[in-house]
Amino acid sequence: MLITRLILKNWRNFRDADISLSARSYVIGANAAGKSNLLDVFRFLRTIAQADGGGLQKALKERGNLAKLRSLHARRDPEVSIEVELSDDPGDTVPRWRYALAFKSEGKGQQRVLITREEVFRDGKRVLQRPDRGDDLDPVRLTQTHLEQINNNAEFRGLAEFFSATTYLHLVPQLLKHSDEIAGRLVESDPFGQGLLQRIARTPAKTQAARLERIRKALEVAVPQFSEMRFSKDEATGAPHLEARFRHWREHGAWQREDQFSDGTLRLIGLLWSLQEGDGMLLLEEPELSLNDAIVEYIPLMIDRVLRGRKKGAFLRQVVVSTHSDNLIGAVQDPSSVLLLEPGANGSVARAPDRAELDAMEGGLNPAEVLLPKTRPTGVEQMGLFV
Repeated sequence: MLITRLILKNWRNFRDADISLSARSYVIGANAAGKSNLLDVFRFLRTIAQADGGGLQKALKERGNLAKLRSLHARRDPEVSIEVELSDDPGDTVPRWRYALAFKSEGKGQQRVLITREEVFRDGKRVLQRPDRGDDLDPVRLTQTHLEQINNNAEFRGLAEFFSATTYLHLVPQLLKHSDEIAGRLVESDPFGQGLLQRIARTPAKTQAARLERIRKALEVAVPQFSEMRFSKDEATGAPHLEARFRHWREHGAWQREDQFSDGTLRLIGLLWSLQEGDGMLLLEEPELSLNDAIVEYIPLMIDRVLRGRKKGAFLRQVVVSTHSDNLIGAVQDPSSVLLLEPGANGSVARAPDRAELDAMEGGLNPAEVLLPKTRPTGVEQMGLFV
């Protein structure tokens, strides 16, 4: 299942947005155009849908509550709304599911954030509509979605499970290298890869070995002198570690632990592990960071090869990537999968390539050559005059 359409109102950068998504979507735009905020919509839905400690109020609190979430372009309309359509196949004329959620502050008294609309459609038929009579009798119910409530989501629990399975990765190598010194608690859902080693440790041995072997083969190509990799646990503390050995003048050189790996090696390991882990939507924030340009060119191909099913070439999971990289976007095979964010006076606009841009790419130019120049900030050449 994949999200094929996203409709936003008053969500951060987006006053109004109607966005088509495919199995692979590559989001580009200038700094502060809203790339991270677009990905955050799916993280927001994930938090709401999580059965263990999730919910609407928690999702709002994590983002500084409604005042920091609502678009600065909202003006007179204070309501924030999110609507998604999901299908088993991008070509479906009627979506399998449609979920809509809108909310705003009650504007008096406790200033609670209340749901103004929650709807669920399955195969075009409505299975939930709120507010309902129970909400009218007890308005406090409107502080929670039915999506987050096991007692109320039986008819669309598959939708809640899909949202809660979303994975976000923006791995910060230093959190892995200096985990002993940091010794802090993991951020929930581990968006920065701090718990990567713990996740590897929890994986069944046979699956773990198969995944690490695939990663080892990739590292042999990508990392100079790389020879072997293994997973181990410290005999004294039980702490999990990745160890690698590199070819050099000593025939049996010492093993190095992850704190000695380069940032690029750690980010590549995190990316390749995440591609093999889970089956929900995967959100990748600037996966090109710290990687050699020659490797970055192969990220779209790696994503497709790892996540393409054996039957009929179907994709096993949906991936949304935010990036600034010429090399990455230049290697995208389907130009229509690139989503361009353009800031404007009424918030950011999200759009696919237009006809003229598609014609240019059909004429031999790659997506980076046609689309990335349009993310260039106006007057950026003045930066060189800064004193």
